[in-house]
Amino acid sequence: MNKPYAFEAVKPGEIEARSFEIITRELGGRTFPPEEDPIVKRVIHATADFTFADSLVFSPGAVAQGLWALKDGCLIITDTNMARAGISARAAGKLGDEVRCFMAEPETARMAEEAGTTRAAASMERAAELEKMTGRRAIFAIGNAPTALIRLCELADAGRLHPLLVVGVPVGFVNVVPAKEMLLERAEIPSITARGRKGGSTVAAAVMNALLYMAGGR
Repeated sequence: MNKPYAFEAVKPGEIEARSFEIITRELGGRTFPPEEDPIVKRVIHATADFTFADSLVFSPGAVAQGLWALKDGCLIITDTNMARAGISARAAGKLGDEVRCFMAEPETARMAEEAGTTRAAASMERAAELEKMTGRRAIFAIGNAPTALIRLCELADAGRLHPLLVVGVPVGFVNVVPAKEMLLERAEIPSITARGRKGGSTVAAAVMNALLYMAGGR
């Protein structure tokens, strides 16, 4: 005889709210600054990983800067098409924000081959070119490639790129931790990152969605 399973009776429209109730309860009364709370909980919601409650780091004023930029209709540049797909197009569109990713474009591959670097790093060069041509600055959501984050910091140091906010949460084992620390050392760049090896495109998208919803995109 099959063992009976105990499923909750939850209506489709109530699943997210119920999930956040569980997250709040399992945090055991732990609280976060009001502007950070929705972001921390949405990352946990996307990953089911409560360690992000400790590893997420917000530079002073980063959330306020991100909300201002999104309300002003900024670019959002991701390092993967997965992160791009995970960011709510409806919420971004409502605010007039445009989500871009250069990773799969032939020009990015050409630049990477010529420079002997990764497409992720070359995509940051593309972003710098776009800013120079249009004067339009961007929020960067880096969830996969530490080389993108490293090159972004180098371009910012050289005055060739002026990020409005960097969500720097690459995942993995090679150069991931140093890349995040490199970002955190640059106090002039508003940032949200996750210390350690954990992160990913899912985390980058979750942070961006939380910001978009907070900005009124929902």
